Formats: sequence, structure tokens, C-alpha cells
Amino acid sequence: MGLGTYSRERARDLRALAAEYGLEALITDDYLAVERAVTDLQPELVLGTQMERHIAKRLGIPCAVISTPAHVQDYPARYSPQMGFEGSNVIFDTWVHPLIMGLEEHLLTMFRDDFEFNDTAVPSHLGGEGGGAQQLENVTPLAPVDAAAVAWAVSAEKELRKIPFFVRGKARRNTEHFALEQGLSVIDVETLYEAKAHFSR
Repeated sequence: MGLGTYSRERARDLRALAAEYGLEALITDDYLAVERAVTDLQPELVLGTQMERHIAKRLGIPCAVISTPAHVQDYPARYSPQMGFEGSNVIFDTWVHPLIMGLEEHLLTMFRDDFEFNDTAVPSHLGGEGGGAQQLENVTPLAPVDAAAVAWAVSAEKELRKIPFFVRGKARRNTEHFALEQGLSVIDVETLYEAKAHFSR
């Protein structure tokens, strides 16, 4: 087990807390020092910032972002007052953030080839052990679809591209399986949404 912070202002409090658990707190602004500590400790779970998430991902260790610095705002234990001027900002962000997520195409393109963002990537909190739905108990993996057995209409392909790339592959496979089960040879937009409803049950 380990404990640390990038904030030197919290060093005294954190060292005192670490001592209660028989630990020596790591106080540093060097993320490479943090990476070395995580590598040496090989913990079962990392709770930290977005930087520790990237470190843990490379090491195959489960991680959950619980504090800043972070790329997104919807993480636990964040500073989020509900009253006054700051509270107004929090409430505004709570509404706006979900509305703009998914529209940042430049970010999707920028990270398209990143090892963390692809059709087979698993959530950070699962580390190297996560394998998506196919590794869950009592879930039978879908067999590969014969690409020649079903075709995509241009309108359906266009609609499919609106789905974030990191789940697009799964959406394509599910839709193709659904179409084959329904005896369809062409997937149109309506089929795409019928498949989505079918697999959401």
C-alpha cells in the first residue's frame, strides 16, 4: 500500500496520515517518481489522478480517477459546492458537460491510435484483467460474422460513424448479428437502432 500527493501544501497532513498506517508518504511533483513507486509496489488498485491512470494502464493495474488533475469533471470526491457563485458553476457544468461529451471529434481523432482508446480497450478500473463482456460469467461470446452475408447501407454506415470509435466495433458486430438473426441481408438505419434496442434489454 502507498500514499502520496503532488501538493506540498498538504505534505504535513499526509505524512501524519501515512504514519498511522505505518507508511512513508511520497510527496513529489515528479510523475516519474510516482510511476517508479507504483511499479515497485505493484498494488491491486490505484486511486489517484489522471496521471496515475495512465501509469496504471501501462502497468496493467486497475485504476480509478478520484481527484485532479483530470481530463474530465465527473469523478468522485471532487470539489463541487452547490451554493454561491462556485455552486452555480458546478450546477452549470453538471448540465453542460453531458451535453458536449461525444461532440469533441478532434479529441476522438487525436487519440484514435492511442493504446488506451480502441475497440478492444477495457475500462481503467479493470486494469489488465478486464476483458469486456466476453469475459463475464454466463456470457457467451458472439461468433464472428461473415462479412459477405450482410451489407451496410450508406446511410447506416454514416449513422454508425456517429458512435464513439471505442464502442463502434461492438455496435457494428451486434448489429450484424441482429441482422442475420432477422434474416436481413442489408442493414439500414432502422436496423441499426432496432439492434441497439435489442441489445439494451
